[in-house]
Amino acid sequence: MAKSTITYWNPLASDSQERWTPIQGLEGMAEEVTLSIDPVTGEYSRLTRFLPGADTSAFGGKSHAYPEEVFIVSGRLYDAAFDLWLEAGHYASRPPGEVHGPFKTETGCVVFEVSFPNRIASDKNTLKLDPSCF
Repeated sequence: MAKSTITYWNPLASDSQERWTPIQGLEGMAEEVTLSIDPVTGEYSRLTRFLPGADTSAFGGKSHAYPEEVFIVSGRLYDAAFDLWLEAGHYASRPPGEVHGPFKTETGCVVFEVSFPNRIASDKNTLKLDPSCF
């Protein structure tokens, strides 16, 4: 099965705000909207919006066993794991297990993310499909 599809719409427009949902545990700091998802593999594209003043330091950095890609759409976001301020245009293709965050922003930030949870790493050089996604 393929990822879901939708005709053109603008998730950043004010009339789309009701589609954004708070991220569990980060209420008041971050929201997300899923743009596309494959219900079989779990692969998804989404936007994450860090609200002005957000600081996830209390939660530490995080990593996961699957690869993901991120692109900074707007704003500015500090990634403590890399000691780097990310700004619009920054891109990363994260390998499985790469630690990222915690994050903070003074002005807010929108991040486009494409995640591949079905591509679980069995070691540094090999990816395998996660059977729980099927």
